[in-house]
Amino acid sequence: MASFSSHNFSGHKALIRVDFNVPIKNGVITDDTRIRAALPTIKKVLADGGSVVLMSHWGRPLKDIEKKPNLTLADFTLKPVAAHLATLLGTDVQFADDCISDDAAQKAAALQPGQVLLLENLRYYKQEEKGDVDFAAKLAKLGDVYVNDAFGTAHRAHASTAIIAQFFPGDKKMFGLCMEGEVTAAENVLHNNKKPFTAIIGGAKVSDKILIIENLLEKATDIIIGGGMAYTFFKAEGGHIGSSLCEDDRLDMALDLIRKADEKGVTIHLPADSIIADKFAADAATSSSLSSEVPAGWMGLDIGNMAIAHFKQVISQSKTILWNGPMGVFEMDKFQHGTKAIAEAVVEATKHGAYSLVGGGDSVAAVNKFGFADKVSYVSTGGGAMLEYFEGKELPGIAAINK
Repeated sequence: MASFSSHNFSGHKALIRVDFNVPIKNGVITDDTRIRAALPTIKKVLADGGSVVLMSHWGRPLKDIEKKPNLTLADFTLKPVAAHLATLLGTDVQFADDCISDDAAQKAAALQPGQVLLLENLRYYKQEEKGDVDFAAKLAKLGDVYVNDAFGTAHRAHASTAIIAQFFPGDKKMFGLCMEGEVTAAENVLHNNKKPFTAIIGGAKVSDKILIIENLLEKATDIIIGGGMAYTFFKAEGGHIGSSLCEDDRLDMALDLIRKADEKGVTIHLPADSIIADKFAADAATSSSLSSEVPAGWMGLDIGNMAIAHFKQVISQSKTILWNGPMGVFEMDKFQHGTKAIAEAVVEATKHGAYSLVGGGDSVAAVNKFGFADKVSYVSTGGGAMLEYFEGKELPGIAAINK
């Protein structure tokens, strides 16, 4: 594997796998975080005197068209991304109407130093997700150096992320700056952490986070659990949770996690109290209660003041912090206070020297919403990939470069 930072791209055509799977509404990009994350990599190649061929997926076109016949491939085009990227780069971005067509090959071959080409959506072809070798080989011909800068897809063994690397020698395949940053941040937390190490795990379901919690029992000193998943733990311990979210088939699992944590000397912190509502709606009537004494007909939708105070104290003493998942339904103003308070506590701990990594779609959305993205140590662009990394799995997109 070559080092991206020390590689000179002068006269080279860099084929870069980016993650431009961004939200687009009525042809307008509503969040360009992932596009901006790739800019340093693109700019480095151009500054060296190289040219750039970009490839990405967007959505699930073939699967969605099968479900909704009124949709066509044109509904999943990357053309709006090309236009937006041109604005961000301040230079023209050419667009190929396919990723492996003659048009794509001709435009890639004609690229001059300093020029950029974006290929059409890789997932127009089922071979991409199937990890097809022939499809990967066709893509590989479009560049002479392969750069994987798409951490968000590193957990998928797709043609453009894992299979394609075999067509490039070791000195012509590498991680981009975004990918390097993601891997370094994850390594800092998993293997180079300073204690106390607090993992803040939120979200709806224990089943979604079981593997990450089990892996963190080997690493963390403290695990804070919030969000809907907390009520499964309270019910498992005999509490009353009203109509709060609960996975009844995971009660034994919750008790087992508590037992394992106790055996390993890891402290699990559950929210002592909750903000409760009479329905799951923005206009719901609200009250507060102990999390283990939620009245019938009411549901917990945020952590309460006692929980916030306790969690903030734990976070303030931490030297390493991983945050994955919100503390409540932060999308509704009435139930965002807990998540915002935890974000503020993470920011404050970071100011005092803690290393903080925010990973996972909802927690990333939360720090962006509250304007704290630049006040923590690192915000991951890869939701599922970061989760699997912290579950201890080998990511195919990383393994392919390291071979």
